[in-house]
Amino acid sequence: MKRTALSIAFIASGLLMAFRTPAPSSAWSLDKAHSKLGFSISHLTVSDVEGSFKKVDAKITCTGDDFTDAVVELTADVSSINTDNDGRDKHLQNADYFDAEKYPTITFKSKTFKKLKDNTYAVTGNLTMHGVTKPVELRAVARSGTNPMSKKAITGFKITGVINRIDFGIAPSTPNAMLGEEVTLTANTEFSKD
Repeated sequence: MKRTALSIAFIASGLLMAFRTPAPSSAWSLDKAHSKLGFSISHLTVSDVEGSFKKVDAKITCTGDDFTDAVVELTADVSSINTDNDGRDKHLQNADYFDAEKYPTITFKSKTFKKLKDNTYAVTGNLTMHGVTKPVELRAVARSGTNPMSKKAITGFKITGVINRIDFGIAPSTPNAMLGEEVTLTANTEFSKD
């Protein structure tokens, strides 16, 4: 009788473990007023042209406090490209470059968010731009705290990486001597916990 009761207890505890509720996920929203998605690319091999996208949205979902299972989703509006030169911005939006009418958004969705040390992470995911999706790897450095006004948890990520514009079919006939193939990405982002 005792053996039967013990067996039932083990089975019940096993079932409870198998069907336990997963840890609740946390959502983090982008503070657009304190975030920027920027890039730079060489021009004629002697200078770097910098730019950014004015319309960007992103969110993070995760279950842990250290972001090691985080999923990041980002969308940028191509028509909001800004290089501080209206003529160049319009040119970048046309079919020679981004073709904003046909491909109006740039998206990124992470696949892994791996902690390397302290507050530094390796982030991998799929970047879709100009109708092409490619895997990319980025570095993210986090700083966290509490907003003194809202009392909400906040975190900031400085994200860097390098992509090749040719991989995404952007101006493939433009030689590297005129416009660099490598594009350096730099994002400074601030997120608030929902």
